[in-house]
Amino acid sequence: MSAELNQELNNQVAMWSVMYTKLHNFHWYVKGRSFFTLHEKFEELYNEASQNLDEIAERLLALGGQPVATMQEQLELSAVKEATKTETAEQMVDTLLSDFDTIMASLKRAREISGEIGDDMTQDMLNAVHQSLEKHAWMLAAFLGEKVQ
Repeated sequence: MSAELNQELNNQVAMWSVMYTKLHNFHWYVKGRSFFTLHEKFEELYNEASQNLDEIAERLLALGGQPVATMQEQLELSAVKEATKTETAEQMVDTLLSDFDTIMASLKRAREISGEIGDDMTQDMLNAVHQSLEKHAWMLAAFLGEKVQ
């Protein structure tokens, strides 16, 4: 495994770790008219975040890497930031759209690196995660009445 791929997969581990906690925060603290819809959606997303985190970390281990496994490491490495507990329901969704863009950019880099080194299995795994995020981004943008770029 290349050092570049190791780094990008660790970026993913860190971001999904932060996302998992952030989505729980949103799930617990969402308020307003969209409570029932978003409460359920955030639960779906944190369950998926947990799966992505585990799958990517285990792939990293299978390739001989070492996933970041402490909260301190994850917070330092993650481009996704923690929730503040002050977000409105709309801000939560808007924040997730931005976070998903950040994660998808990292996924793209990791897919390119894995393709360059002929690691089709990692590339396939990352494609599946990216495809799911694209769908979630589309749905969240529609929820806000926005068009996906």
